[in-house]
Amino acid sequence: MTFHLFGKLTKVAVAVAVAGFTAVASPAMADDAIAVFAATSLKNALDAANAEWTKESAKQTTVSYAASSALAKQIESGAPADLFISADLAWMDYVGEKKLIKDDTRSNWLGNRIVLVAPKENAKTVEIKEGFDLAGLVGDGKLAMGAVDSVPAGKYGKAALEKLGVWSSVEGKVAGAESVRAALALVSRGEAPYGIVYQTDAAADPGVAVVGTFPEDSHPPIIYPVAILSESKNADAAAYLEFLKSDKAAAFFTEQGFTILK
Repeated sequence: MTFHLFGKLTKVAVAVAVAGFTAVASPAMADDAIAVFAATSLKNALDAANAEWTKESAKQTTVSYAASSALAKQIESGAPADLFISADLAWMDYVGEKKLIKDDTRSNWLGNRIVLVAPKENAKTVEIKEGFDLAGLVGDGKLAMGAVDSVPAGKYGKAALEKLGVWSSVEGKVAGAESVRAALALVSRGEAPYGIVYQTDAAADPGVAVVGTFPEDSHPPIIYPVAILSESKNADAAAYLEFLKSDKAAAFFTEQGFTILK
C-alpha cells in the first residue's frame, strides 16, 4: 500500500513540476519580450506584477517557472533569458560563479518563511518545536516537500527538521517533489497528509491550511536574489528590474506574504 501511494505521489509531483516549467506570457508574445526565469513560489505575485508592468509600459514578459535548481541548470546550458530570480542564494551563486549574471545588477530582493501545511478539511494546529512528533502526525503517509538536495524549499525544510531534531524520524517518509508547488499540490489533492512549503505558496492554494510556522532560527534565512543575465541583450531588462523593486510592484509581493529586502 505504501509503495503504491509513493508511486502515485511521484507521478503527481513530476507532472506538476513539468507543467510548472512552461512559459507564461501575455497574449502577444513579442520577440522583444523580457524573458524571466523565476522560482515557482513567485508565480502568483510575479504574474500580477508583470500584468501591471505591461499595463504601464506596453512591454511584454515571458516567464518560465520551475525549481531554482532546474532554472540554474537551464541557464548554464545556454537557455535564453534576461532575468533570473532564485529562491535561494546557492543557485544564484552557482550561475554567478560561472559568470552568467551581471554582478552589478544582483541584489537580495525578497524574503519568505516555511510552514507546515495540511489539507484544509483535516487541518489541526501543530506546535512546531524541538522534538515535536512529526513522524506520528504523518503516520503511514508521506511528508511532501521539495527535493532536499536541490529544491530550495526542500533544503530549508530539511535544515529546520534537523535543527529541531526530528529529521531522522521522517526522512524515510519524505516525498521529494521537483518544485515547491509540486509538493503543495500533493497536499492540496490529499495525496500527502502534511507538507513543508513557503507561506506564500500556502496562501495561494485554498485547498491547504497552515498548521504551523517554523521558527526563523531553525533554518538559514530564506532570501530570493535577482539578477540580469550576462547574455541579456534586452534594452528593457534594467527598467523591468527597477520596476520590480518599486513600491507599486512591492504591493503584489507583500500581499502574498513575501517580505521586501531590496
